[in-house]
Amino acid sequence: MTREEPTLLLTTSPFLKDRADTAWIMWQVNLALVPIVLAATWYFGLGALLVVAAATTGAVLPEWWYGRATGKAVSPVRDGSAVITGVLLALTLPPGIPLWMAFVGGVVAVSLGKIAFGGIGFSSFNPALVGRAFLQAAFPAALTTWAPFGGPGEMVAFRGTPFALPFLRPGIDAVTTATPLARMKYDGVLTESLDLLVGRIPGSLGETSAVLILLAGVYLVTRKVVNWRIPLSIFVGAFALGSVLHYVNPSHPTGFFHLFAGGLMLGAVFMATDPVSSPITQAGCWVFGIGIGMLTVVIRVYGGLTEGVMYAILLFNAAVPIINRATQPRSFGTRHHPTWKR
Repeated sequence: MTREEPTLLLTTSPFLKDRADTAWIMWQVNLALVPIVLAATWYFGLGALLVVAAATTGAVLPEWWYGRATGKAVSPVRDGSAVITGVLLALTLPPGIPLWMAFVGGVVAVSLGKIAFGGIGFSSFNPALVGRAFLQAAFPAALTTWAPFGGPGEMVAFRGTPFALPFLRPGIDAVTTATPLARMKYDGVLTESLDLLVGRIPGSLGETSAVLILLAGVYLVTRKVVNWRIPLSIFVGAFALGSVLHYVNPSHPTGFFHLFAGGLMLGAVFMATDPVSSPITQAGCWVFGIGIGMLTVVIRVYGGLTEGVMYAILLFNAAVPIINRATQPRSFGTRHHPTWKR
């Protein structure tokens, strides 16, 4: 006896489904990060891969524990979000940082920046930047010690003291150098534009190539993974204010320098575009991005730190609820903005 198919099938919405689920989006971002990690390895050697591995391991372990503790049917590690957090954190770190610090940063990034808020989809701040902010506060010397870039001839040479034991001072001194932002701020020397574009500069692992980051951003935009308004508005805000300050005082760097120096490119393309901690309104994305770009320039020029991308993004992450409320579109058929009627 054969089973007859029902003539009427009743199901709940949604009736049309897209392949772009959470896991697909996350692994698209991870795929876009691969060339940047490879570029960091080219310039800083195999030690860069160890830093990425340590930070990623530190991010994945608490995510795995959280999935087991909450009885998830599918491990949350599989969606790739913890991997993104670990890789992005590693790309904000110096190439010679002790591996145990990178591991601890990954643990803090996921534990305090994600799980403490309720897991994926509930983070108020970008988790990778939470981990980076913790490391900046806990180990400021290690986070501001920059190893010089190299090339294929120094692929197996380790920068800094990656194998230093936890909380112990290393027995050897590392070779250090100044980043383009430090040279600009303290010496008034600007780095060549070509070096900024291709990444032949000392700095964090994610400052290796602005061109590669831009290409990765174009890929993510074409795949509709990120909202193009956020990185574009960050670039507009940083370039506009940087150009105005340079016009008023030529000793300040140009808007072009602010775009390609430091971690602005990485932050604009991969961190500020986090769909959980960024605005949900289109107008809010412009306010959010322009504010981040301008605040970054203000911190770089007038602040005590050489870089301001991390603090600019975290501060505007905190302002996202206000931005969403202020830029909420007017309801159809109403005269007044619904926000101000409550």
